[in-house]
Amino acid sequence: MEDRPAEPVTLAELVARARALAQQGGRQVLGVTGSPGAGKSTVARQLVTALGPDVAALVPMDGFHYANTVLHSLGRRDRKGAWDTFDADGYVDLLRRLRSRATSVVYAPDFDRDVDEPIGSALPVAREVPLVVTEGNYLLSDLGSWSAVLPLLDESWFLEIDPATRIHRLVARHEGFGMSHEQAVAWAGGTDQTNAEIVQRCRDRATAVLRVLPA
Repeated sequence: MEDRPAEPVTLAELVARARALAQQGGRQVLGVTGSPGAGKSTVARQLVTALGPDVAALVPMDGFHYANTVLHSLGRRDRKGAWDTFDADGYVDLLRRLRSRATSVVYAPDFDRDVDEPIGSALPVAREVPLVVTEGNYLLSDLGSWSAVLPLLDESWFLEIDPATRIHRLVARHEGFGMSHEQAVAWAGGTDQTNAEIVQRCRDRATAVLRVLPA
């Protein structure tokens, strides 16, 4: 079966879609996914900023990275970002808590790129906020415990951009956090590319496949 073509959309159109989802009642969870470098974090932040804190809260999947000490102990530090370098069970548990709204505030973890480590209990999500936006690579994956994520999402958006732009972004990101150009190119073409191929196989599970147009 051929892949669905990506739907071209503007950020304003995505904000309108997210606002409509937030107005459906109860707690809604929107997942923003795509390959490494597709722009997930940027789009998710822009959505939440545009909607405002009374409407939307951002909970990134990256808060569930294993700590670097754990990755070293597991022999996976050189594959950081792969599907088995996250606490997927913890992420699933958090999504269930967010959906249940059983407590007045849920404190979610964040990820600090400057120190390359997760930061626990950094993101408070109040019960009254109707929309949680979560973003990350493996929201549609069926590997291990990731298979439990998709049923917890009310909508899932797969972001797609051309491969050359995606790779350019990744190289620039890695250089910005201290890698040499050679190291950045190797990581983008190695670990990142392996992860991208896993993510791309899940593309057609998304509610919508989107290509975000430049402003």
